[in-house]
Amino acid sequence: MATRLPEGYTPSADDVFMNELQLEYFRRKLLIWRDEILDDYEETREHLSSAERRDGDEVDMTGDETDLVLELRIRGRERKLLTKIDEALERIADGTYGYCAATGKPIGLARLEARPTTSLCIEAQEAHERREELGNQAG
Repeated sequence: MATRLPEGYTPSADDVFMNELQLEYFRRKLLIWRDEILDDYEETREHLSSAERRDGDEVDMTGDETDLVLELRIRGRERKLLTKIDEALERIADGTYGYCAATGKPIGLARLEARPTTSLCIEAQEAHERREELGNQAG
């Protein structure tokens, strides 16, 4: 049975970290985000299937093609985001959501509000980015 959230509920630092209400709040937030992305995919699919090449000058056709490339690039990024959303939902299900995958420490509500798919606390994320930067400089 799903946890009932009080209307207008937002997680509070005064509560026990990742209690049932907080987990349900983030689960719903992730599901809504996921549904929005899937709706965008459907719109793109419909747009692509119904798109007819319109007659026009080269500038019009180039503009249409540029718009299509941009839309497909956005959908590609959203596909990666869907994977992260699904991984976050799995962490909620297995009880590891909200805790840093590298350190095991709480990630923090403010960071989870800003990036609900994150699996790293700020310190671990910064260390990860420094390692990547050093690797890029060495290569």
